[in-house]
Amino acid sequence: MTGQHSEPEQLLTPAEVAALFRVDPKTVTRWAKSGKLTSIRTLGGHRRYRAVEVYALLEANSPTRRPDIDPLG
Repeated sequence: MTGQHSEPEQLLTPAEVAALFRVDPKTVTRWAKSGKLTSIRTLGGHRRYRAVEVYALLEANSPTRRPDIDPLG
């Protein structure tokens, strides 16, 4: 045993993921079933999502903002 303590990975509920993407929680479940997002099952059978993966997907799907364009005109 090395004595190193690893941080537990942060997990998000379907409702938390849905709020980040502004979709219904059932959409998040469909994404997991289709393989777009990896889910972990709790002992009670509920889905949880790795925060690192969710934030990476959110970043990949966010529109890029061009600094040379003024959004106000």
